[in-house]
Amino acid sequence: MAIDIHGIARKLNILAQSHPIGQLQLIRTELKKLKRRPGNKIFSIHTIFDTYAFHHGGRTELQYNIGRADDNINENLRYGVAFSFEISQTLKSIDVLIPKVKLFNDFISMNADDFSDMRMWHYDPQRSLDYLPGPISSSLVREGIFVFLGNRQPVKNIDYEKILDDFDRLLSLYRYVESGGSTQPVAFPKKGFDFKPGYTKKAKAAKGTLSQKELDLDLRHNNLQDALYWKLVSKYGKENVRTEQPSGVGTKIDVVVRVKKRYWFYEIKTSLIPRACLRESIGQLLEYVLWPGAQEPSRYIVVGESPIDKDGKEYLRRLNQKYSLPIEYERIVI
Repeated sequence: MAIDIHGIARKLNILAQSHPIGQLQLIRTELKKLKRRPGNKIFSIHTIFDTYAFHHGGRTELQYNIGRADDNINENLRYGVAFSFEISQTLKSIDVLIPKVKLFNDFISMNADDFSDMRMWHYDPQRSLDYLPGPISSSLVREGIFVFLGNRQPVKNIDYEKILDDFDRLLSLYRYVESGGSTQPVAFPKKGFDFKPGYTKKAKAAKGTLSQKELDLDLRHNNLQDALYWKLVSKYGKENVRTEQPSGVGTKIDVVVRVKKRYWFYEIKTSLIPRACLRESIGQLLEYVLWPGAQEPSRYIVVGESPIDKDGKEYLRRLNQKYSLPIEYERIVI
């Protein structure tokens, strides 16, 4: 089934009027201090093409983008935001986009969980596999590359309201990038720590070669999380263990164990070097212990695949003794 990008873009323009994204051109006018608003539509006749469309004015911006999701396949529609590093008359150099990529990376590093249902992929020149939202690698910031963050839908059953809802959610990212960082990233919502036991099922296998699977850090993390969950359940019971526990301040904890009225936080790291696992975890621990409104753990356990050495044990002892940080290291074997 062919994708009618022109028709889809026109319908989104009409339905967007009841959504925050319908004010995109007004937002652009204010952010960029334009003398007049460039219309009131997301997509214009100048930015809609047969296989894709991007928002009016988006060639030199983090652009709202719709298009065919997969090479040579017309079954799925992609929608979200993208950086197009393709040189054109409108974009004569990618230099204008480079600082915006840094802002994108800063925002995503702090708010990736808000877009965890979305996926990223890129064209270089072929389409990559999907990966979880995260910072854009510097190796992808070069002419001819297209980097995308968003979702996809079957073209034969398009849910336009879902597309617009996702566009609305991405507005905070767009504002931050296009304001030069002058608008604030999404603040941690202080909802309070509410423990509810449970298990969030994630993918533990994927297509690809053995080496690709070994190097896929997301799958590796999921497998470790699965093994840790069942290990803890066997010891403390299902009613006292949860994966992907909201921290109450906008982040999620890999695994939490409830012991009476206290909580133990487990954070899984995929590095094979315990020192690297600990280094990556210190910032998270400080946030849980010191961030206003956060739930302080009585134990904080960093989980890795390799055994910790003598120096690592001494390092933990000093952290506990000198700074009273309740950090431990535990090995998990799949």
